[in-house]
Amino acid sequence: MPATQPHKSLQLLYGKAGMSITVPDSAVVLEGATIPPLTDADAVLRDALAAPIGCDPLSELLARKRPKSVAITISDITRPVPNQVIMSNLLRVINDAGIADEQVVIIVGTGMHRPSTPQEKVELLGCDIVARCEVIDHRAEDPATLKLVSDDPPVSLCARFVDVDFRIVTGLIEPHFMAGYSGGRKGVCPALADKPTVQRFHNYTQIADPRSTTDNFDGNPVHAESLRVATLLGVDFIVNVAIDRQRRPAGFYCGQLEQAHLAGCAQVGQWTSVNFDRPFDLIITNGGGYPLDQTFYQSVKGMVTPLAAMHEQTIVLVVSHCGEGIGSPQYTDIMMRWGSDWRGFLQHIASNHDVVKDQWQYQMHARTLERIGVDRLRFICDALDICTQHNLAVNPVEGDGSAAMRTQRFIDRFVSDHPAAHVGVIPEGPYINPVPLA
Repeated sequence: MPATQPHKSLQLLYGKAGMSITVPDSAVVLEGATIPPLTDADAVLRDALAAPIGCDPLSELLARKRPKSVAITISDITRPVPNQVIMSNLLRVINDAGIADEQVVIIVGTGMHRPSTPQEKVELLGCDIVARCEVIDHRAEDPATLKLVSDDPPVSLCARFVDVDFRIVTGLIEPHFMAGYSGGRKGVCPALADKPTVQRFHNYTQIADPRSTTDNFDGNPVHAESLRVATLLGVDFIVNVAIDRQRRPAGFYCGQLEQAHLAGCAQVGQWTSVNFDRPFDLIITNGGGYPLDQTFYQSVKGMVTPLAAMHEQTIVLVVSHCGEGIGSPQYTDIMMRWGSDWRGFLQHIASNHDVVKDQWQYQMHARTLERIGVDRLRFICDALDICTQHNLAVNPVEGDGSAAMRTQRFIDRFVSDHPAAHVGVIPEGPYINPVPLA
């Protein structure tokens, strides 16, 4: 940034460490409302379990049903959920109901993501809980681990979840670029669903629907299918959480599947929605930081989030760590095959009824490409080589130095070349919902 121009420093989410940048004072920072962390998360959660939304207290449900087996689902490593707080309090209520740890199975709801490593299970739950309870991964492509719960259309879910007497679903509520918000019903579908169900949930028609977007449930087919599948079997209780910018618990929403989730979404929507008055010439954003931005696949969420704030000539600069690479082998194959030919890719999947795993992510990516094209979608990453990035339907920012150095150099050059440009910064990437003023 030229020394004579007033400027301000900001911190972007990027990997574990973040990235500091300097932008003009005139740049608009798109941040949601201040999210107050809970001063005593354990006490608040205990109260929420005792006075849930839409159903009786968890202790009463357990006393009435007297289950011999309990399943608790958690999100996988891609989501920054405070699982240890949630699980320690859940197990306390479960144990007080006379149910031993040996009767509890904790299921990592991987959907079609890769299985968790042993170290990731410890990172998710802590050594004590891993030692106390059985912890398994859902495996969407292993028929031996699945059980049919519906015939028309066929839906199979994780058999361990199906076979227990009492089912608890946990999750994180945050803006979701196709399902409205995460959490709630998504803890079952796609988290515990078989491959054909996950593919149907993400099919071309559903993803192409303009109502499949952030902060919208009305007519959203992705949300509707997720909720339909989640209610086929029955969920006895949910524990959803909202977090602040430091990933600390900010609210717990416990109780009946749909009612508790909607209450949490309403609160998170107030915290994360931010208004802007006109589209930007440059948008600086990110892939959401660790653990979300560890793959290019997940980084797509940061590219799509600011769609409402773009005009056709907007340049979108996305920084993302991608320490684990591109994504699944299937997604990598899609990107390597189609490269920047997103139009050809969309034509292909629109005419092909066979849904390939993870094709939906490139389809969502293409929403941004339809608005601004590949050239204006600039991407900065240290973990992927430039040649690879050129095959990912982005325009990589090349040059010497680290990702942070290239980011600052790009911003400085843009501001110098376009001193009157309208610049917007989204420090929290996909965790914010930009909303145009009416």
